[in-house]
Amino acid sequence: MQQKHSQIFTIAQLTKRIKNLLEGEVGVIWVSGEISNFRKAASGHAYFTLKDAESQLDAVMFKGRMSRMKFEPESGMEVLARGAVTVYARRGNYQLVVEELQPKGLGALQLAYEKLKKKLELEGLFEAKHKKKLPLLPRRIGVVTSPTGAAFQDILNVIKRRFANVHILLYPARVQGEGAAVEIAAGVRTLDAWGVDVMIVGRGGGSLEDLWSFNEEDVARAVFAAKTPVISAVGHEIDFALTDFVADMRAPTPSAAAELVVREQQALTDHVLLKRRSLERAMRRIVEQAQNRFDRSQSSYIFLRADELLRQQRQILDECRTRLEESAATMVQMRRQRMEKSQRALTFLSPQLRLQQQVTRLETLSTRLRRSGVVVTERKRNRFSALAGKLNSLSPVLVLARGYALAWKQPEHQLMHDASQLEPGDQISLWLGSGTVQAEVKHIDPTGGITNYDSRKKI
Repeated sequence: MQQKHSQIFTIAQLTKRIKNLLEGEVGVIWVSGEISNFRKAASGHAYFTLKDAESQLDAVMFKGRMSRMKFEPESGMEVLARGAVTVYARRGNYQLVVEELQPKGLGALQLAYEKLKKKLELEGLFEAKHKKKLPLLPRRIGVVTSPTGAAFQDILNVIKRRFANVHILLYPARVQGEGAAVEIAAGVRTLDAWGVDVMIVGRGGGSLEDLWSFNEEDVARAVFAAKTPVISAVGHEIDFALTDFVADMRAPTPSAAAELVVREQQALTDHVLLKRRSLERAMRRIVEQAQNRFDRSQSSYIFLRADELLRQQRQILDECRTRLEESAATMVQMRRQRMEKSQRALTFLSPQLRLQQQVTRLETLSTRLRRSGVVVTERKRNRFSALAGKLNSLSPVLVLARGYALAWKQPEHQLMHDASQLEPGDQISLWLGSGTVQAEVKHIDPTGGITNYDSRKKI
């Protein structure tokens, strides 16, 4: 009976069919979950897992999408992800190709703002010690903003009204949208290199998205690194951009920034006139005081009796000359006496005399040393002779010469002290006063020997 077989798929065909079904039936969707195992490959693509309490889903976000992210995803973050469900054919598992990623709760822009703000604050970019003072009367003012915006017109109107003869250098830059941050940062660096006296960086108000260019890290670091004092004038009074924190001064609006940079000409003129009047009054007081001192000096004793003062000074000079001469003679006499005393002391302490004394002392000590050496040597010689006699009397060689012998057990060459160490038939070697004897033990008598000598004598 012939069997009917259904269509047989290869693995690749089956995977492709499942992929088409998923992409056609599910398509692009939003999912919520927690990021897990987030990693960024060298290629710039990001791979992670989205999970909840019951399931998990592999996800990938390619480099192009990652480069447009306003925040940095990380493991443990709750997010909303939009993307297409598809199958990765090489491994045969399904995954979500993420096109957009947003943090749950706090918006992506706000999250990126807070994260970058904390980073720059920890690096010390907001500290007051870095703030530079604004110049009193700047001659060249640099402005980085849009040339078509209302902010630039407000700055021009304020400066023209307050102080018309000031040069304004505008660096035109987009203040929102793609590439705006790059242009703003370039404008700050360029005007700083040109050497303007002060710089205004800003724009009018707007939403967080509109003002985002002034929250970019490149712009904040360019403002901080500028050697020129920078005023940040971004948005309305309730808006704070990161440039407000790193700049040397913050203005709530571009118009307020212009007022901070340029003082009103009439106010400066009035201030200069006030200072001039104060200076004139001070000079008059100084002249009057000098005139009064001169008038008092004319009627003083030094002008009326100048000859008398000179005569007194001449008399004082004569007295000082006399005292000086007497003091010089006394000093010479004292120095002469000190020199004679030193000569006598030098004669007494003459090196030749001291040398002769030391030679005599050396000869005396040498004689005493020789005498002491003879006495000590003779004493040591006598003691050595006595010790040599004692040593000779205790010599084992002399003991052997008096009839004693040393017995050595062979072949161990072991010195015998007791007969119990030997047995009949053992070979022994006897050392005598002169010569040696090889012998064999025939009989052992434990009752003999030195220890039993007295008892044997009694028997």
